[in-house]
Amino acid sequence: MNRILSIILLVFLVMSCNKSDDDGNNNNQNIPNITFDTGNLVNTNLPQYSSLQFDGNFVILNNNYGINGVVLFHPGGDNYSAFELSDPNHSLRGCSTLSVEGIIATCDCDDGNSYEILNGIGRTGTTGNYALKRYFVEVNGNIIRVYNN
Repeated sequence: MNRILSIILLVFLVMSCNKSDDDGNNNNQNIPNITFDTGNLVNTNLPQYSSLQFDGNFVILNNNYGINGVVLFHPGGDNYSAFELSDPNHSLRGCSTLSVEGIIATCDCDDGNSYEILNGIGRTGTTGNYALKRYFVEVNGNIIRVYNN
């Protein structure tokens, strides 16, 4: 009987999972879900994106992408991460736009929330429950596509 109960519980847990919950941001009222696609714009052979050929560098994609822009970070190898430059723990306003220095993105609001652009997680002292909104990244040779559908 315990085995049957365990199987039923396991099935219930698996069925209650939802792909839309993967990034933890879908229920964030502060960051609307918008659609964009850089296509083949980000080419690391171009001077404005050539720093992405080297580990530990980032570029800011202006506000034609995302809400307040996107930070595209290259930690190393074939890995890239892209995040929205809006503080996920504030409603959209002037001070909630993030600025990036090194690997830290910080808002200008009074609480000074800050996040690591490697993983999007808030640093110690950051108020709120949300991590940075992550965007999809696809690499094909020197072309890096950042998008959200």
